[in-house]
Amino acid sequence: MSADVSNLSAELSVERCTASGLVFVISGPSGVGKDTIKQRLKDRGFPIGYCVTATTRPARPNEIHGVHYFFVSEAEFDAMLAAGELIEHAVNHGKRYGVPFKGLRAGLQRGPDVLITPDVQGAAALRAKYPGVISIFLAPPSLDDLKPRLANRNSETPAELAIRLETAAREMERVPEFDYLVINERDRVDQTVDTVQAIVTAERHRIKRRIVTL
Repeated sequence: MSADVSNLSAELSVERCTASGLVFVISGPSGVGKDTIKQRLKDRGFPIGYCVTATTRPARPNEIHGVHYFFVSEAEFDAMLAAGELIEHAVNHGKRYGVPFKGLRAGLQRGPDVLITPDVQGAAALRAKYPGVISIFLAPPSLDDLKPRLANRNSETPAELAIRLETAAREMERVPEFDYLVINERDRVDQTVDTVQAIVTAERHRIKRRIVTL
């Protein structure tokens, strides 16, 4: 295992005790605002833990290693897979993404509930592995609304943008697989965050809560 992977393992290290709580997944097309919603929840001080995803894609401007993602090389990602450190992993637009087991456990221990923001493939894998996961599909008002969001990131070529929009159209067809649908309008982000908080609060008050234990 490389020194960088060892450092990442240290960042994710937690006690090997049982961790239990609600696991919330917010997923949706690229550019819909998953990370924005997560950051707004953090800014509000909303009480919930977070699990950071590992990825082989390069960091975008203003993204911080260990906060937005764990940015790793292909070799480091392979080492994490070989060590059994990833709950799930998928390839999206040529880059690899995975949810670290220790990261999810750490989020539950801090939470005690935890929020993850994987892509749609990752959300499906998490639901399959942990049926108790509570999933929220974050959607744009329309695919046309998604175009300027992706363009404003200035991180993809026109050809890559076209591919992302094609992928988004397919991902929108998977809304029925999720528990909740939340529309994220660009000028009403706070309203979207209010809705997500309401979902989390309601789930915490269920008589039969969907607890995930690691």
